[in-house]
Amino acid sequence: MNTFAALVLAIVKRIPPGRVATYGDVAAMAGRPRAHRAVGNVMRDCRDKSVPCQRVVAAGGAIGGYGGNVELKKSLLRAEGLTVVGRRIRKFEEVRWTSAPRPNAKRNTKKGGRRDPPR
Repeated sequence: MNTFAALVLAIVKRIPPGRVATYGDVAAMAGRPRAHRAVGNVMRDCRDKSVPCQRVVAAGGAIGGYGGNVELKKSLLRAEGLTVVGRRIRKFEEVRWTSAPRPNAKRNTKKGGRRDPPR
């Protein structure tokens, strides 16, 4: 598995139950904001049951594919308390999760956002 895929899976594992993120949100959190299709490919190829792939949806709250089993994705999201109508998540902006810092991201700890230079 490549580094990007591993990072995507780590981010998706952090999406809380009852919340969703878009493919673009996950791509941005992984540091590649234009790689939404690549995130979709990682989700499609994921076979790890510990990764809640159903929590990654298309832009605007559309359900997306889920390997051709849209009904399973809907039922998993409903089991987490989300309302799914047709192929969309109701109140999408209220359940959208976008605030995760990147895993292993270096944080600025000095005031003003500056770091000490390397020694």
